[in-house]
Amino acid sequence: MPSSTLVSRTFSTPRQTTHYIECGPADGPLMIFLHGWPSIGLMWRAQMDAFAADGWHCIAPDLRGFGSSFAPAANDAYTIEEIVADMAELHDHLGRRAAIWVGHDWGSIVAGALAAHEPKRCRGVVLISWAYFPDGNALPTLVPLVDRTIYPADRYPDGQWDYYRYYTTHFESAVADLDADAEASLASIFRSGSPATVGEVSPSAKVTRNGGRFGAAHRAPPTRSDPALWPPVDFEELVHAFKLRGFLPTCALYLNGDANTAYAREAPNGGRLSQPVLFVNGDFDQICSINGNRQGDPMRAACRDLTVASMTCGHWLPLERKEELIQVIRRWLQSKKL
Repeated sequence: MPSSTLVSRTFSTPRQTTHYIECGPADGPLMIFLHGWPSIGLMWRAQMDAFAADGWHCIAPDLRGFGSSFAPAANDAYTIEEIVADMAELHDHLGRRAAIWVGHDWGSIVAGALAAHEPKRCRGVVLISWAYFPDGNALPTLVPLVDRTIYPADRYPDGQWDYYRYYTTHFESAVADLDADAEASLASIFRSGSPATVGEVSPSAKVTRNGGRFGAAHRAPPTRSDPALWPPVDFEELVHAFKLRGFLPTCALYLNGDANTAYAREAPNGGRLSQPVLFVNGDFDQICSINGNRQGDPMRAACRDLTVASMTCGHWLPLERKEELIQVIRRWLQSKKL
């Protein structure tokens, strides 16, 4: 049964409302956890409890469009610039002490952008399952880095990023398929990785040719959630959030590539990060692993002080390897005297 140390809070400004969970001593050093798609702040429960016990003041917001935070109607409200502005306002509310920012998936994108554009807010950055790209996270940046030994250009022009392309070409259909059964969609998405998939073509590369994530059925197959990843009570809250609002606000993240690229190019010093950066790779991650390909090259060039760690798991690393991730972050914090 999940512990009850997490406190739910809501913070508002004239431009936004952010729900977040909190634990640990209020006067402790600040650590802020940013989830990705399709998640909520509760995904960090294990890490927050552990670091709160170490004396850290831990915060995990629901990003805009997710969970109990506000969800603007316009698709162009879901740019990285807007989300960084949300997090800057939350950070002001928390006292502006420079924090350790920990991100997974789209949360990594936000954490990296915040470190580039608002460096004084950041003592160090932990990026999980999504490398840092100083030019932004749009298809023109990602597709040239595709491993063409796995994804020949004539058969898989967008490689594993075909699912991303599908959002830009069939957005309403993509959202409708996910909304058809939110619980089954989420249960089917949150699965552990397998070593058998390494070097194989990802299902994400076949979304367009299959007519959607779930093919001709246009809905997720009946699937039970994995309690080893999400504690049942937390998964229920995740499902409730997506049933309440649907997937549309969260999927709008994929529609703002040009704006995100333009914003990335406004960062000082070409987007180079001077803070210590820890990147944690999932070795079985068919979309985002930096092993054996060029996907990590822009991050290596852009980070002055980069540490890379790997774990034998898939994309949902904070859920698949809860304790191992805690230990890796602890060792990195100690080694960098953070």
